[in-house]
Amino acid sequence: MSNFVKFVTAAVCAGMWACACTPALGDELRSIPPDQLTMTSEPKAPGAQAIYLYRQVDRDDGHAPSEFNFVRLKVLTEEGRKYANVEIPFLKQQGNIHGIKARTIQPDGTVVDFRGKVYEKTIVKAKGVKYLAKTFTLPDVRVGSILEYSYTVDLDQNYVFNSHWILSAELFTKRAKFSLKPSPDFAVRWNWPVGFPEGTQPPKNANSIISMETQNVPAFQVEDYMPPEDELKFRVEFIYSREQPEMNPEKFWKQQDKQWYGMFDGFVNKRGVMEQAVSSIVAPSDPPETKLRKIYARVQQIRNLSFEREKTEQEEKREKQKDINNVEDLWKRGYGSARQINWLFIALARAAGFDAASVYVAARNAAFFRPQVVNPYQLNADLVVVKVEGKDVYLDPSVKFAPYGVLPWYETLADGIRLDKDGGQMVTTSSPDSSSAKVERKADLQLSADDGSLEGKLTVTYSGLEALDLRLSQQHEDEASQKKLLEDMVRESIPAGIEVDLTNKPDWTSSSPTLVAEYHLKVPGWVSGAGRRALFPMGLFSANEKHVFEHANRSYPLYFQNAYLRSDDVTVNLPLGWKVGSVPAPINRDAKAVVYTVSAVDEKGTLHITRSLRNELVWLDKDKYGILRNFFQLVRTGDEQQVVLQPNI
Repeated sequence: MSNFVKFVTAAVCAGMWACACTPALGDELRSIPPDQLTMTSEPKAPGAQAIYLYRQVDRDDGHAPSEFNFVRLKVLTEEGRKYANVEIPFLKQQGNIHGIKARTIQPDGTVVDFRGKVYEKTIVKAKGVKYLAKTFTLPDVRVGSILEYSYTVDLDQNYVFNSHWILSAELFTKRAKFSLKPSPDFAVRWNWPVGFPEGTQPPKNANSIISMETQNVPAFQVEDYMPPEDELKFRVEFIYSREQPEMNPEKFWKQQDKQWYGMFDGFVNKRGVMEQAVSSIVAPSDPPETKLRKIYARVQQIRNLSFEREKTEQEEKREKQKDINNVEDLWKRGYGSARQINWLFIALARAAGFDAASVYVAARNAAFFRPQVVNPYQLNADLVVVKVEGKDVYLDPSVKFAPYGVLPWYETLADGIRLDKDGGQMVTTSSPDSSSAKVERKADLQLSADDGSLEGKLTVTYSGLEALDLRLSQQHEDEASQKKLLEDMVRESIPAGIEVDLTNKPDWTSSSPTLVAEYHLKVPGWVSGAGRRALFPMGLFSANEKHVFEHANRSYPLYFQNAYLRSDDVTVNLPLGWKVGSVPAPINRDAKAVVYTVSAVDEKGTLHITRSLRNELVWLDKDKYGILRNFFQLVRTGDEQQVVLQPNI
């Protein structure tokens, strides 16, 4: 299945329509075995709400690439009825879904065809990432029902280069078939990075069709803070190339680097023009880092076409943009792609006397670089490395809103190749510490003696990676969407129902290292009474840690986007006639890579609480999970401590 179509809910379809959807389908889509109609459980998936009885993916990477998907699903419990609600996410620029057909089959063989409406809606994933989705609800779904659904995806031609099959799915899969008709214009090969389910044989190539079958594929278990899903799922990746490549990894990457370097060198080789350009940006007396910062700021003013919304053909014609063939064209015209802008930065930096080079990396939000797999498409992001006073500094001026020295998190600690004329060098980009991704919350609140509510001003400052991540996620959103996101983030951080209203207009459009949000906040009933005392819980902003790592066992390593720091400073003005009776002892839990502190201080009429959680981890093997789990249990214990308030008698 293509990487932008994932089964969020069941994806299933009726066999009697199959001949209209794809030219070659087996008997599996024409009839349902009687034992599947009447089955009530699956011994190999005990307790499952539902299972996939059969899945089929047929992909054609020809000149009009497309992919047909079919799944048959069995509902086994009352909870499994939720799979009647279907969402098929997709990215519009990568393909279009059509030909959706569905039906419900009851245990007695009765068929209820889907004749309802298919909707298209926008769905939001983490931190504002948006997809479109085709959605609908299958009719008359009961425990024991079989659901079927099929659809076809017409793919963008450029997306041929990302062909793969995903064998693992949300539910246990009893049986599945996959086929691929490769592009006739390229040589194709394939690999399976994490192996296969027990009993599954590798793909076979017969009559120019690559195919495979699998069975009894375990349900894929999703855990908090796990590596990219496709790194863990059973899958087959297809790699296209103009000709059969060198299969020795060391030789392959040297050859590939020389090819990339040739394109890079041809683009930047305008030394005279760049020396003239850089003289208008920096002064000869500027210190080295000042020069580089000035060049960085100037390059970020270039119009970045890669960050603009997709244009219609008519809009492109009206703009009459000319091709950019080298850095001279880019400098004169003031626009270019992200990679071209990075290459312009390198050309200017070299003209200013710096040792600068292009670096291709595997963005680690999707997958990790495996040099032993000779697939150049693994390296799907590029940035710049510059030698500054003897140290390598990694920069990406092409990333909109990125301050000097800040890479988006998925380009930090990323593996790749530094391009040079001699065959490249394997590198790993820098790994920022927790101070590079800070969220600082400062609250000045009044406690009500009447109902125990807190009310007042909250200021949240997002710094470094946190600010950049927010700006990137909201760059195409309107003010209302931006406001809602920030308010929702506050709601998610407080373990109680709250009223919150953003009162300022944060700076969404600059490369400032911080983004500041101000709110009016009300937390009803935060303080509870106990006789003549009132109890004030310490962890006002503790909701995000309240339920993490609750499970005793772990299947996968722990993987965090980046190290981070959360810092809270809460001042509570007490009602007239009230005082602090007692405060818990300060806590300082230092486990080296993770540190938690919390303390409360009586300041004569006010209560002052400070809390800090610092995490320097990015990766932790699962056998160390118990240590981290115990640490966060201590964090929850500290947050649940209570300050005693009482009348000042």
